Amino acid sequence: MEVAFRSYFIRGGEKDLFSAETALASTPQPNLTPAAKEYLEAFGMEPETLFFHLVAMLHAPAYRQENAGALRQDWPRILLPCEKDLLLASATLGRQVAALLDTEKPVPGVTVGKIREDLKDLVVFVRVDGKPARPEAGDLDLTAGWGHAGKGRVTMPGKGKLVDRGDGAYDIYLNDIACWRNVPKEVWEYTIGGYQVIKKWLSYREKDLLGRDLTSEEVRYVTEMARRLAALVSLHSDLDANYRAVAEQTFDWRPS
Repeated sequence: MEVAFRSYFIRGGEKDLFSAETALASTPQPNLTPAAKEYLEAFGMEPETLFFHLVAMLHAPAYRQENAGALRQDWPRILLPCEKDLLLASATLGRQVAALLDTEKPVPGVTVGKIREDLKDLVVFVRVDGKPARPEAGDLDLTAGWGHAGKGRVTMPGKGKLVDRGDGAYDIYLNDIACWRNVPKEVWEYTIGGYQVIKKWLSYREKDLLGRDLTSEEVRYVTEMARRLAALVSLHSDLDANYRAVAEQTFDWRPS
């Protein structure tokens, strides 16, 4: 998320983004229009507040559904609240979303510390016979067919082995004897950038492509990644409610 955040900044204030003078400037400046600056100044807010509000709005399922056409064209319009409290509440939600998407930083209750009750039984790595995993015996080999080399050794996704549990979740297999148990359907199908997040990750780590088995850390990473996604899914109702609240009290950009 830090890289994404820096993309909202330019160096050199009103200078051209790609000029040599801008590139050599030492102080980052918010890449905001005068109108956006005026909006934030009226509330006494920093640019980060606006950024995290945008994160919250863009991750609201209702917003994405109602603005699907604009999002496909990369020209989404973001509603801004006319009340300071609404802006702060939206930015708070956006910060939660950003924290869950930043895989470099631990999230208490999700990836570290006492795991939330709604997450602790999700995406648990097990041997299907209940015995302890033995990495030295190949238990961490990813050989279920999640990816293969296409033309020019380009990684192509595979079907893999996915077992429907019948309770709204799947068991995702590494091989014939080990799996991640209890992966919610919404988590397995969660997409970013048009790709299923977990399936994409697995496709690049098939043993024939990776040249080795997974490490214990990588196996745990899948659990952490999936729990982050599950926590994101659990925020959807709050994100939708936030979007509706902003839509009802939208800042009017029209000049008076």
